[in-house]
Amino acid sequence: MNAGNCKNALILILLFIVPMQLILTGCQKTLPAPSMQPESNSFQRPVIALVLGGGAARGFAHIGVIRVLEQEKIPIQMIVGTSIGSLIGAIYADCQNSFELEWMTHDVKEDDFFDFSVWNSLMGPFEGDKIEEFIQKSVKAKRIEELKIHYAAIATDLHRGKKVILKSGPVATAVRASCAIPGLFHPVQIGNQLLSDGGIVDNVPVDVAKEMGADIVIAVDISRDVEKGEISNFVVVTIQAISIMAREIGKCQADKADILIAPEVGKINSMDFDNKKECIKAGIDAATAAIPSIKETIARWHQTYPSPAQY
Repeated sequence: MNAGNCKNALILILLFIVPMQLILTGCQKTLPAPSMQPESNSFQRPVIALVLGGGAARGFAHIGVIRVLEQEKIPIQMIVGTSIGSLIGAIYADCQNSFELEWMTHDVKEDDFFDFSVWNSLMGPFEGDKIEEFIQKSVKAKRIEELKIHYAAIATDLHRGKKVILKSGPVATAVRASCAIPGLFHPVQIGNQLLSDGGIVDNVPVDVAKEMGADIVIAVDISRDVEKGEISNFVVVTIQAISIMAREIGKCQADKADILIAPEVGKINSMDFDNKKECIKAGIDAATAAIPSIKETIARWHQTYPSPAQY
């Protein structure tokens, strides 16, 4: 081959083969992200996610919802939670038993979460250490990756004003960050992120569950009704204000769920840790009413995808 032919061949390589390589590489980068389910062949579709919203003490309604789903054998393979939803969700993702979950939270009182600190109150009057200690005591798994159900907690990066999805690392730290109500609890430093309550940006994180590979999302919204009795101190004022904000932020996301469960807990004070039974009953009632729709949605999914694939 003479010099001219070599030169032409080189030009063809540069014009055709190299661009094709780039195109193929580009195509690989634009493919949909694989499902972020645990690496296990035992998971079958549809992947059903349970999204648990924030709402302080009203979050005990989540226990009632979980009990009904468990009794009806609805397979929950993913839990995404914000604030109290992250706390309840983490315990259940570890124990997978609604009665054990209720037993663990039966004697929980306001003082078990609110640890007043007069010496270090620049970032808020409550440290948040008690929340972390409660999770460390209640959850056997120390890291999110070790939980039995795929799990994520939602927090807010105060420096950047962005949502942070905590799906790896220490369980207790993730829950503490997700529950750190701004103005009350100290924010949590994780790496270069200063994290606070996830309800600031995404109180009912349906979008996160779908991004993580959920086929069907069951969302529990406990912030729809924020009716309140006496507003008597700065703690209640702050929580009420956050509840109103979270309700407005959460409406859009919650309505994107395949199934939306909204327990009637609006008349229960967000700081009323003594009304757990009423909250749990409200969750049971709301979930029971939703069961026909849930089963219909699952059946419809199987009709649409008649050969379920395994992960």
